[in-house]
Amino acid sequence: MKLYAPKYYKDFKCIADKCTHSCCIGWEIDIDESTLEKYNSLECEYGKKIRESIEISDTPHFILRKNERCPHLNKRGLCEIITNVGNDYLCHICREHPRFYNYTNYGKEVGLGMSCEEACRIILSSDDYCETIELEDINEELEVCDFDAIKIRKFIYSVIRSRSIPYEEKLDALYELTATSPEILEDSEWQAILSQLEYLDESHRKMFLNYSSSYETPRELELYLERALAYFIYRHCSDACDEADFYPRLGFAMFCERLLCSICHDPADIFSCARIISEELEYSQDNTERIVDEFLTFFEKR
Repeated sequence: MKLYAPKYYKDFKCIADKCTHSCCIGWEIDIDESTLEKYNSLECEYGKKIRESIEISDTPHFILRKNERCPHLNKRGLCEIITNVGNDYLCHICREHPRFYNYTNYGKEVGLGMSCEEACRIILSSDDYCETIELEDINEELEVCDFDAIKIRKFIYSVIRSRSIPYEEKLDALYELTATSPEILEDSEWQAILSQLEYLDESHRKMFLNYSSSYETPRELELYLERALAYFIYRHCSDACDEADFYPRLGFAMFCERLLCSICHDPADIFSCARIISEELEYSQDNTERIVDEFLTFFEKR
């Protein structure tokens, strides 16, 4: 099987201490079994420090410090596991973040999650989201299903990428062609749902309550929103194996695009707003499922 990625994928590199929203702060960091064995076998002085920082429970994890900082994040914003024993001793979640993977009929795809500010900057600055590149052959067996999500994804990309049609008209055409739209619910109904979600930062709840599917898209934000929509589709729809799975996820992608339009009115804020949506919705399985379920219910009733 081959591993593919968006063309912009190779532009990504962790910016470490230059990051203003470190993934080493505010998240519980679970430790996989193989890495835990590595830590237990480390005989150096820092190996002892690592072991003392771990809580062994059903899922072993690092004990966060004040302000929910990873115990190995130093004052300069650098990882002391890397500086003391090297990258090979990072746990799986730290080594892989912000990457995600999907299986398709053509191979395995990897992408970058927008909760990472550098990944978000690259995604929303890249106009080549239609292009994927082959990274390598991987030793996994390809399983093919009858439904071709990638074919539909390419069709959707061809619609939203067209430069001869105004952005709002492209969205309307997409809604009509896919029979999917955030307008399945009134703005007040979506706002009620958003008010009930769990948030990492409570200030984001109030921000999200500005949601409206009818906001007119500012011209200077159109390309950013197009790229964001393409990203949400790439991440959430690509591994669907039937229509009943694909279209509710497409609804989620469309909803996230309209939410981004609702909370961002200045290009200077687009990266931070997109990162917040990714962090609060995409990186919460419960929140994602809550939105997807509304579209699932809509399609089941049709």
